Amino acid sequence: MRLVWTLLLGLPLLAQPGRMPTVLYGASYYHEYMPEERLARDVALMKQAGLTVVRVGESTWSSWEPRDGQFEFAWMDRVLDAMQGAGIQVILGTPTYSIPPWLYRKHPEILVTRLDGTKATYGIRQNMDISHPAYRYYCERVMRKILAHYKDHPAVIGYQVDNETSPYGAAGPEVQRNFVDYLKEKFGTTERLNQIWGFVYWGQLVNGWEELPPRDGILNPGYKLEWERFQQRRVTDFLGWQAAIVNEYKRPGQFVTHDFSGGAHTDFDQWAVAKHLDVVATNPYYPVQERLDGQSATFTDDVARSLKGGNFLVTETNAQTTGWDAKSQFPPYDGQLRLSVYSHIADGANMVGYWHWHSLHYGQETYWKGILSHDLEPNRIYGEFTQVAQELKKHGPRLANFQRRNDVAILFSIDSHHGIEYMPFSEKVNYKTILQQFHRTLYGLNVGVDFVTPDADYSRYKVVVVPPLYVASDGQLKRLAEYARRGGHVVLTFKSGFTNEYDTVRAVMAPGPLREMAGFHYQEFSGLLKPLALKGDPFRAGAENEVSAWAEMVVLDSAQALAYYDHPFFGKYAALTRNRFGKGVVTFEGTVLSDALQRAVLLDVLSQAGLKGPDQQLPPQIKVKHGTAQGRRMHYYLNYSAGKQAWKYPYGSGVEVLSGKAVAQGQNLDLEPWKVLIVEEQER
Repeated sequence: MRLVWTLLLGLPLLAQPGRMPTVLYGASYYHEYMPEERLARDVALMKQAGLTVVRVGESTWSSWEPRDGQFEFAWMDRVLDAMQGAGIQVILGTPTYSIPPWLYRKHPEILVTRLDGTKATYGIRQNMDISHPAYRYYCERVMRKILAHYKDHPAVIGYQVDNETSPYGAAGPEVQRNFVDYLKEKFGTTERLNQIWGFVYWGQLVNGWEELPPRDGILNPGYKLEWERFQQRRVTDFLGWQAAIVNEYKRPGQFVTHDFSGGAHTDFDQWAVAKHLDVVATNPYYPVQERLDGQSATFTDDVARSLKGGNFLVTETNAQTTGWDAKSQFPPYDGQLRLSVYSHIADGANMVGYWHWHSLHYGQETYWKGILSHDLEPNRIYGEFTQVAQELKKHGPRLANFQRRNDVAILFSIDSHHGIEYMPFSEKVNYKTILQQFHRTLYGLNVGVDFVTPDADYSRYKVVVVPPLYVASDGQLKRLAEYARRGGHVVLTFKSGFTNEYDTVRAVMAPGPLREMAGFHYQEFSGLLKPLALKGDPFRAGAENEVSAWAEMVVLDSAQALAYYDHPFFGKYAALTRNRFGKGVVTFEGTVLSDALQRAVLLDVLSQAGLKGPDQQLPPQIKVKHGTAQGRRMHYYLNYSAGKQAWKYPYGSGVEVLSGKAVAQGQNLDLEPWKVLIVEEQER
C-alpha cells in the first residue's frame, strides 16, 4: 500500500499507523526540570544536531494540575511552540503514572495494597491501583483537559498513554472484589470453580461467591493462574480505556502508542494491549562497553515488532550511563551509540529516542544520564548523536519502514511461565531462562526470529521453537500438532502438554495431545542432582557435552533417539528425539541443554528446514539482519567487537547505503570496531 501523507496545520502527520516517511530520531525532553532560559538553548542545540522528535509530558501531573482542579498549560505551550518553530515533532504523553501530592492526600486509598497487606507509600511513581474509581476519575479529568487544549497543536504527531504500565502488585479489597466479578463473568458458578480448581482437595469446597477465599494465602495453582490472568486484564483494560479517550480527540494521521519496558512481560499481556494501539513503542536498555553484543536490545525489539507484526518506536534507550545509583556508570564506547541505532532500525524501528535530553541534577535518576551531561554542554555523546542525526536526515527515508520476514518463531506462553513458577523444577532454570537461551542461541547464529502466542497463526514459519508449553488447552496443542503435520519443523521441550488451560494435570498418558506428534510417551520424570553427559558426545560439544536439572523418561513410539544419557540408570532413556509427523519434523529436548548443545541442536534443525546458510559462517562478532525497505532488499552487518572483522559478502550486488560504495556479490568486506554496513541490493 502506498504511503499517504496529509499536511495538517503545516506539519506532515501519519495517515497509515506504523509507517513513517523517515526514521525519527530524538529524546524525551523535560524542560520543566530546568531553568526557563534553557528552552531556547536546548532547542538551538537540538536543531543544530538534527533532532527530529521529542517526547514530553508523561512525568509531570503536578505541573499540569498543581492543585485539585487548577490546570496549567503555559509552561508546555512554550515548549510545543518552540518545537514547532524549529520543525521538531512531538509525542505528548498522558501524565498518569505518577500522582501529585494533593491527590495522595485527598485519596490515600488509591495507593496499592499488596498481597502481604502492606501499603505502598508516597514518594515513588507507579504506586497506585490503576482500576480504582477515584484514580480513574482524576486520570480522565486531567487527560481530557490536556487533550482538549492540545488537540489542534500542529507539533503533536501522536500520544503516548501512561508509561511502562503494569499491575503494580495491587491486591487490596477493591481489587479482590473485582476479581470475584471477573470469576463470575468467566465461570458462572462456584460449583464450576470447585470442579476446575479441585477445591475438594484439603476440604476447601466453596458454596457461594461470598465464601471464595482471598488471594493472599492461596496455594492452589489454578486459582493463582486465574489471578494472574485477571491482573493482566486490568492492565489491558486501563490502557485500552486511555487509548479510547485519546481517540476521541486525536486528528486524522495522529497515532496512539504505549511504551513497554524492555523484554517479554509475564505480569501483563503485551499482545492484548497492542490491539488498542496504532503503533507499539518500547524502551530497550542494554549493557555497553565490552558487554555490548546487541542480543538483549534485539530481544526487546523482536517482541515489539511481533506485537502488531510491523514497525514500532523506540521511545527510550541508553544515551550515556544508566542506573538509580552510581554503581553502574558505564558510558558507551565511541561508535556504540550509533551501532545500536542502526540495530534498532534493522529490527523495524521507525524511531529511536533517548532517555533523555539532559541529565538531572536532583532526584532518584540523577545518574541516568541523557544526551547532555550535568553541565548541559555539547559533549562526546552529543557529537555522535549529531553524526547519526545527519545520516538519518540524508538516508532516513530510504531506511524507514524496514520489513523483516523471518522464517523462525519462538512460541511465548505467559501461562506456562506462571505454571512453572508455581511448581518450579530447578533453582536456576525456569521458563524465562529457557526462552532467553533459545533467543540468544538463534541470535548468535544470525537467525532472525519473531515471537508468537499459542493462539496465533504461525503457519507461515518454517520452524517454531517451543519453550516448555506447560499450560495449554487441547486446542492450542492440536494447533501445534497440525502445524507440524502440514510441514512445519517444531522444537519441542520438556514439560510441554502436562497441564490444561486451568493448570490442571491431564489424566492421560503424557505428553497428552502431543503424543502422536512427538512420537513418544512417558509416565515418569526426574530431577537431576548433577549434570549428565550425553553418551558418545553425539553433537561434538566437548567440555559442554552435558545436560542438567530435569529428565523426562520417554518411551519411544515412532520417534527416533538423537541422544541418550551417559548414566547407568537414565542411560536407557533418550534425552533428545526426532519424529517425522505428516510432512513435518518434531525435535524434542527432554532435558536442559548446555549452551553449546543447544547451538548444535538448533543448527541441525535449521539444516533440516533448509535454513542453514552463509549467515552461520560469519565471524561470531558480526551480526546480520535482513529485510526490505522501499521495495529493496537490505542487509545490515553490525560489528559487535573491538576488532576489525572480515567476511565474503554472499548476497546480490548493490550499494552500501551510508558510504555510497558499490558492493559486488562475493566481494571481501571488512568492518571496523563497533561499525555498521548496510547493503541495499540492486533491482533485478
